[in-house]
Amino acid sequence: MQTGVASPPTTVVFPGQGSQRPGMGQEFDARFEASRRVYDEASEALALDLRRLCFAADDRLALTEYAQPAILATEIAMLRGLAEAFGLSARRFGGHSLGEYTALVAAGVIPLGDAVRIVRERGRLMQEAVPAGLGRMVAVIGERLDGEMIARVLEGLAVTVANDNSPEQVVLSGLGDAVRAAERRLADGAGSATLRLVPLDVSAPFHSPLMTPIEPAFAAVLEPASARWNASRAALVTSNLTGGFHDADVTALRSRLVQQISGTVRWRSNMHALSERPTRVIEIGPGRPLRGFFKAIGVSVESITDVRSAEHVLDTQGRARERERRSSMSASEGVR
Repeated sequence: MQTGVASPPTTVVFPGQGSQRPGMGQEFDARFEASRRVYDEASEALALDLRRLCFAADDRLALTEYAQPAILATEIAMLRGLAEAFGLSARRFGGHSLGEYTALVAAGVIPLGDAVRIVRERGRLMQEAVPAGLGRMVAVIGERLDGEMIARVLEGLAVTVANDNSPEQVVLSGLGDAVRAAERRLADGAGSATLRLVPLDVSAPFHSPLMTPIEPAFAAVLEPASARWNASRAALVTSNLTGGFHDADVTALRSRLVQQISGTVRWRSNMHALSERPTRVIEIGPGRPLRGFFKAIGVSVESITDVRSAEHVLDTQGRARERERRSSMSASEGVR
């Protein structure tokens, strides 16, 4: 008698702002009742038609205030639709920047209605922290980035590493002139290293000290909402601020979410924490930016961006039947 080997537990990760696109989530809303309930609940909580915002070519989707709740609702709609249709469940969760809030909803820490209201206000405050057009963010991409060299380049400049995404990518953030100066220094100081500098299409210098002034206002948003959080499940979710898992403590969770606005997103550390033990990592969202980051640390990730990719990743019974069908066809061809 053969003994089956148990498959590793599943970890689900969620991308953040920048992954939005017109039409995101529409397929899930059309096919899965659980997904429809998410859009209903989130729309009611915001007094806003999220279906119109997500499914149509709505210009507001480019605005931080609207993009953040739209992405969060879509990712939860996808997750719950996948749970309904394929029985997907996860033991651990992570999310990049805004995606950390999706992860906290997915883990059962923050109720969906609270979360979409929180991130809409978060987006509004982040946009107002620095007038549009003054900030700049740029991705620095290269094989085995030299952290010490980047630190030397930034010395004396009001520029911050906003995202430590992988051994091959960091993102810089600050006011436009300072970031452009950092880009010139990087181009001059790269030496034999090949670096690509990719400006990001963002409306403000996120995850930099320029966001610090809005922290008290955001703390005031979180304070009353946190009375409804289930902090006992927070330890299932990684913290962008610390790089490790959250503590099961509501005060600490609230504080870390406030500081996350201006702090570096330590995504590389999050990835190591999430993959420290054997796990199957699945990325769920309207885009798939996280797969490449995991690949850079040697971890394979399966990405779900639509129903077709979900069927490929999760429909194990269907794939088993297809293998049996092909095997049967090959056997019959051998007989002929």
